[in-house]
Amino acid sequence: MDWSAIISDPILSELPFKIELNEWGKIEMSPASNSHGMLQTAIVILLKEKLPSGKAFVECSIRTSKNVKVADVVWGSMTFFDKNGTSTPYDESPEIVVEVASPSKRLAELVEKKGLYFEKGAKEVWICEETGEMIFYRADGRLAESVVCPGFPKKVEA
Repeated sequence: MDWSAIISDPILSELPFKIELNEWGKIEMSPASNSHGMLQTAIVILLKEKLPSGKAFVECSIRTSKNVKVADVVWGSMTFFDKNGTSTPYDESPEIVVEVASPSKRLAELVEKKGLYFEKGAKEVWICEETGEMIFYRADGRLAESVVCPGFPKKVEA
């Protein structure tokens, strides 16, 4: 199955799950919790406040070497959006990609996705733990704080 078929399927669009494609083209679904959604929203609001020169949004589809992954939150510069517009999925990653941990997302999965986003050009990948604690990464390792978004809090409130 390809991504355009998934996003246009009326049955799949009604599911209360995040849908991704694994490397074999099979659908993977993750149930969402209210806490997860609240953390996503808090991160988007903070990114829009701290980096008003770009765009932040949730549920961003990115074509990776292991098929389409959907990042919980992204921020991209206007340069990114001028180049990529609203294409779905993106063939490259916005500058900041955030994954919010949940009971249905294992740490190993988040670590693998982090690498996939860096392969597609992400400058930073952040992991937000279920507690709201933020972990910031560049391709060369963990950061004490974001370089792309200095002053982003080390903990967000849902």
